[in-house]
Amino acid sequence: MPDPLLPCERVAYSAIVDRPPLRLPGGARLVFWAVVNLEVWDIARPMARQVLPAPAGAAPLPDVPNWSWHEYGMRVGVWRFFELFSRLGVRPTLAINARVIEDYARVAEEARALGWEFMGHAWDQGPIHAVTDQAAMIARSVETLARFTGCPPLGWLGPGLTQTLATPDLLSAAGVRYIGDWVHDDEPTILRTTAGPLATLPYTVELNDIPMMLVQHHESRYFLDRATDQFDRLYAEGEHRAKVFTIAIHPYISGQPHRMRHLEALFAHAARFEGVVHWTGAEIFEWFAGTEAGAALRAAP
Repeated sequence: MPDPLLPCERVAYSAIVDRPPLRLPGGARLVFWAVVNLEVWDIARPMARQVLPAPAGAAPLPDVPNWSWHEYGMRVGVWRFFELFSRLGVRPTLAINARVIEDYARVAEEARALGWEFMGHAWDQGPIHAVTDQAAMIARSVETLARFTGCPPLGWLGPGLTQTLATPDLLSAAGVRYIGDWVHDDEPTILRTTAGPLATLPYTVELNDIPMMLVQHHESRYFLDRATDQFDRLYAEGEHRAKVFTIAIHPYISGQPHRMRHLEALFAHAARFEGVVHWTGAEIFEWFAGTEAGAALRAAP
């Protein structure tokens, strides 16, 4: 088997100013892509994140305080999300560990009933490079989501955006058409894989409540400040070429009572502007595949 391709071999460098501008239908300027992440944290393993470090730097198992902090998101925080997006008439993309369907069936059923897009997010929350049989994990995740929703997921996001160099090939072979792990552009791009072209959509690590709230430890309002600054700049640039504005949120973080008002305020800010469309990842993919820049995706199976 040949060595996996390096990133520079999968997608050539391209300066945004050298490309023909992408255009959105109806004269729209900006796509608002909201991504909700739902995860399973296995109590038998170290937790994916910590809000409360253990005394003396120990790594306790079981880590009940941090496990139950995440559990709050599934019991309470996600229901705030369901209410917000239903009230706004917005269908977000759901980056979901497939195991959520087994462990939190009530939550998964609500998202399905509301018509949210299900995007693959591995089996449960853990780094891709630590998975012994990555192809089997991807297949299990895709098949579980397909059975539950009635169709296989079009997109994929690795936990923590983790990949190995072979992951794009494995995902494309499993029928995935777009990924969010490559945050290298304001516009969708196309990756070369051994199983055909794979699109990248402009996901975000900067408008993501994990690095902002848990790594950088900003106050709750900072999410709104940073997000509106980004929105305003991309909206202005969208007069001349289409842009994608993405937020990534987790119910155990943004679903906390002291943060919800700032998430609501962001959507209220966006509502004041003409030419903003709220799309799922699947809708962004279909639009891009219909452009000249995305033509290679139309030829893929």
